[in-house]
Amino acid sequence: MSYRTLKEEIKVLEQGLPPQEGDGFIGGRLDPAEASLILIPVPWEATVSFGEGTANAPDAMRISSHQLDVETFHYIKPYVAGIAMLDTDKSLLKLSNKARKKALKVIEALEEGTTNKKALKFVNEASDTLNTSVYEKSLEQIKKGKLVAVVGGDHSCPLGLIKALNDTQEEAFGILHVDAHHDLRKAYEGFTYSHASIFYNVMNECDKISNLIQVGIRDYSSEEALRMKEYGKRGDCLYDTNMQAQLASGKSLEEVFTPYIEQLPHNVYLSIDIDGLEPLNCPNTGTPVPSGLRYGELEHLIFMIVKSGRNIIGFDLCEVGDSDDGWDANVGSRVLYQLCGAILASQGKIDFK
Repeated sequence: MSYRTLKEEIKVLEQGLPPQEGDGFIGGRLDPAEASLILIPVPWEATVSFGEGTANAPDAMRISSHQLDVETFHYIKPYVAGIAMLDTDKSLLKLSNKARKKALKVIEALEEGTTNKKALKFVNEASDTLNTSVYEKSLEQIKKGKLVAVVGGDHSCPLGLIKALNDTQEEAFGILHVDAHHDLRKAYEGFTYSHASIFYNVMNECDKISNLIQVGIRDYSSEEALRMKEYGKRGDCLYDTNMQAQLASGKSLEEVFTPYIEQLPHNVYLSIDIDGLEPLNCPNTGTPVPSGLRYGELEHLIFMIVKSGRNIIGFDLCEVGDSDDGWDANVGSRVLYQLCGAILASQGKIDFK
């Protein structure tokens, strides 16, 4: 890809011309050196439990984003701050495909009441390779003064970024996690870095996490529910059933979300699993669950973080599914652009209203 300067990038995007197939996110070709925000695509789905396809999501969202108009209601011209999506690491995709085949053998053995230790070892080592790769790429960009976000892939993908932030932030930070699932299982199905274990691992491996606030949870195990309670003040959850009951009783989104946002410290990391939304928005995500947030409710929740004056230090968007009609990638790319606007606005890189 031939890069553009930020000045050239702004000029091209504001002309609204159809992007070329090889263009980056929102049709950009910005030199990463001139970007304020770096998006790291992570094509990974080794440990998914049900549907496959999320490894293709980063490239699918990049292509789908070519049809987005670049103005947004809340965030004033996010693109002028400079957004660059790095090239997809094909070696990670190749490793993901190999690990996925091994993971299926592990799952098959579990169903038969046995253990495939060789296959399990391969998957866990591959996941460790993934975490190291994302950590090093994130750390490189953070040290350059960039804001960094991960575009998954399954929800195991952002651990490296969160650890890089943990190792570079001077102050503690909280996590706002939107999902249908707690993702608090310990080594689910034997996979140490399962997509279903991301926040178990985060809370155990990152010492600067002040608290974990979850929204939209509606499909979970007793192990996870107990773990959330054991976190005490370090964890709280707005379960979907509770959220829906409050909205049905006439409460506003502001009234429902504010008590949870107020628990977050000044610095916040956002982790968005697309299945936190209603399945009509993401029918091909790996484990869709009925109910959930409407698209506009998620948009408003994210904006409330910005309005509150909190500082978004990073984010991830994961579990966007693969579909022939491109619907999931369409919705995913729009959520991604909203997140880009939110982090840039919270950091004072752009204005908001």
